[in-house]
Amino acid sequence: MSFADLGLSDSLLRAVEDSGYNDPTPIQTQAIPSVLMGKDIIGIAQTGTGKTASFVLPMIDILAEGRSRARMPRSLILEPTRELAVQVAENFEKYGKYHKLNMALLIGGVSMGDQMAALEKGVDVLIATPGRLKDLFERGKILLTGCSLLVIDEADRMLDMGFIPDIEEICSKLPSNRQTLLFSATMPPPIKKLADKFLSSPKSIEVARPATANIMITQKLAYTQPRKKRDVLRQLIKSENVQTAIVFCNRKTTVRELTESLLRYGISAGQIHGDMDQPQRLKELDKFKSGDINILVASDVAARGLDVKGVSHVFNFDVPWHPDDYIHRIGRTGRGGASGTAFSIVTDSDQEAIEAIEKLIGGPIPRLEGMEQGAAADGDSDTREEKPRGRKPKAETARPAREKPVKAERVKAERVEASEQVEPAERPARVEPRHSEQVDAPVSAAAAERPARAPRRKPRDEREPRVATENHQPVGFGGTARYPAPQGIQPVDDRSSPGDWSGPIPGFLNIGIPR
Repeated sequence: MSFADLGLSDSLLRAVEDSGYNDPTPIQTQAIPSVLMGKDIIGIAQTGTGKTASFVLPMIDILAEGRSRARMPRSLILEPTRELAVQVAENFEKYGKYHKLNMALLIGGVSMGDQMAALEKGVDVLIATPGRLKDLFERGKILLTGCSLLVIDEADRMLDMGFIPDIEEICSKLPSNRQTLLFSATMPPPIKKLADKFLSSPKSIEVARPATANIMITQKLAYTQPRKKRDVLRQLIKSENVQTAIVFCNRKTTVRELTESLLRYGISAGQIHGDMDQPQRLKELDKFKSGDINILVASDVAARGLDVKGVSHVFNFDVPWHPDDYIHRIGRTGRGGASGTAFSIVTDSDQEAIEAIEKLIGGPIPRLEGMEQGAAADGDSDTREEKPRGRKPKAETARPAREKPVKAERVKAERVEASEQVEPAERPARVEPRHSEQVDAPVSAAAAERPARAPRRKPRDEREPRVATENHQPVGFGGTARYPAPQGIQPVDDRSSPGDWSGPIPGFLNIGIPR
């Protein structure tokens, strides 16, 4: 069957032929005639089977008749990610080049002023992500009452990203007599519930068993050690003579570090991840599509909807956490009937995730033998970046650690060792000295080296009284007179008089009173 047998217009067939496509895929063969007849569709198809063209082509012919009005799009396509929305817009430009249709793209990261200006002119096709569409709708910049055709693409991905409540709210704003097309790779219960609620007597089209990998893709597992993953990736790129490939990582930081590592080894690589704004992402994608870079390192933000012609290999640098993501990752190759190869670099910690993936796809994935030995022999090991972290392992010839004694025993041993340094005969006997005499006793060498103590002062009652001089008064209680004695007055010692006070006279009373 050819595209001409599907009921498409001549101008549209000419655009398809210009794009290099001759025969429709199974999903296109079943979906296009039903869409042209105005029926609701549930399309269950894997990514890479041509499902985007299965709704873009008939929509162009349906919208060829009619006129657009300002702020009232005639059709709406909801996409889960910016990249997928851009990809669908490119399909409309490619297939609709012989039709005069206006298209607007509503995604985050792009100037909202330009998008509102396009809506004011009137659009036939509005391609949007749920978040930006709701934002403009709440601002009153867009009306959905004139939308007669709705497409919900990648519905299972919408579910994963938490967009189902937004989609339900958007559907409630649309006319009830619209035509609705829903496409998904899988059909979990929430998506089935959504279809039952918003689709009217839909025709179900299933071209492959859900979550089954494309048979045109050769899958292999390369087991290695965690610190050798970059070596294995470089070896695979070299041995497979890779010209165009996508490398998927689980974390954004891994994407950045791996890209820098590939560039240092002379591999033309670019990156795309969630921390990049939309202009940066589009710039990297353009470089990849034009062949300026051969390897695109990406997080799962690019796993769905990224349609680049000629991608021969997909590498899972990290095994995906969810089995469904594995299907969408490897679906970037083997598109449009072409063959492709998908390698997953696996460590022992990934075994559980691999078992879940093999259970989902219904069979084991072949293991690439001899990969770990080849990586170990690779002379280009990135030792600076992949140096193992943590404590250094002890050498085999290291001396055994000496057992530490118990605290009490260690203290006792220290006391005994200190006591052995001084002979018992040299120990001075402890003598309580009196205030009035020095004690001459033998001392040890250590004690002799210590500075001598100052002699202790006598008690106050044993001290000799100090007689006032010409300029000073006697000192009472060991103090010094503050003022000189008056001239012509002799100090008196009252202690010589019997019966009088025999103690020392305070300085402030001994003022030399004559007898």
